[in-house]
Amino acid sequence: MTVAFYVLLALTILLSSFISGVFGMAGGMILLGVLLNYFDVSSAMILFSIIQFCANGWRAYRWRHYVRWPIVYKYVVGAVIAFAAMYAVKFVPNKMMVYLSLGLMPFAIEALPRNWRPNIEWRGVPFVTGVLTTIIQVLAGVGGLFLDIFFQKSMLDRKTTNATKATVQSLSHIVRIAYFGTVSGMANVPKWALAPAIALAVAATSLAPYVIERMTDHGFRQWTRRIIFTVSAVYLVRAGMLWWHG
Repeated sequence: MTVAFYVLLALTILLSSFISGVFGMAGGMILLGVLLNYFDVSSAMILFSIIQFCANGWRAYRWRHYVRWPIVYKYVVGAVIAFAAMYAVKFVPNKMMVYLSLGLMPFAIEALPRNWRPNIEWRGVPFVTGVLTTIIQVLAGVGGLFLDIFFQKSMLDRKTTNATKATVQSLSHIVRIAYFGTVSGMANVPKWALAPAIALAVAATSLAPYVIERMTDHGFRQWTRRIIFTVSAVYLVRAGMLWWHG
């Protein structure tokens, strides 16, 4: 690894953690995409999950007074069941599949009629969300976009949405670490890089509340869409390049 790689990784962690801190998603797409360029899928997933867990965990702690705990508890039950099912299969996707999933997911979600999109506040939906999002987290690496489907029709404001999503996503990162750590091992994960990476992630996340306080709910949703679709288009191109080169 060159000095340029370490600089790029540090800047990516700062940018992605800040974006995730503000919008509750999208930052993870950026970080995972960069990591996949330098690591195998399992190592990238584990390193990504550790960094994002610390960033999400810190965000969840700072916004803890806004968390909707009944949603979290039911989500956890669904996530545990999904983890057990996925662990029995022990499937590890390749890089092209991850990039393709990251790129296609926002467009597939956008194609869904709004009246088909469930509400996280409805009875039973948090449990279903936990099951489905955990499966997506393993297959595509990032489930924040899929998770957002269940929040789009809710009446939760941006702070409650951000806090609740940060809490359940922290759990999802633990699940992903456990899954890839046991299925593929952690031998190729650069453990020496974890401490500085976590420090950068927490620092960037700490800046996010200053931006959130100055945003409106409408602006929050608009900027989220712009960032997501821009990054998704880049990943579709990347998936196409991997397919073209075999």
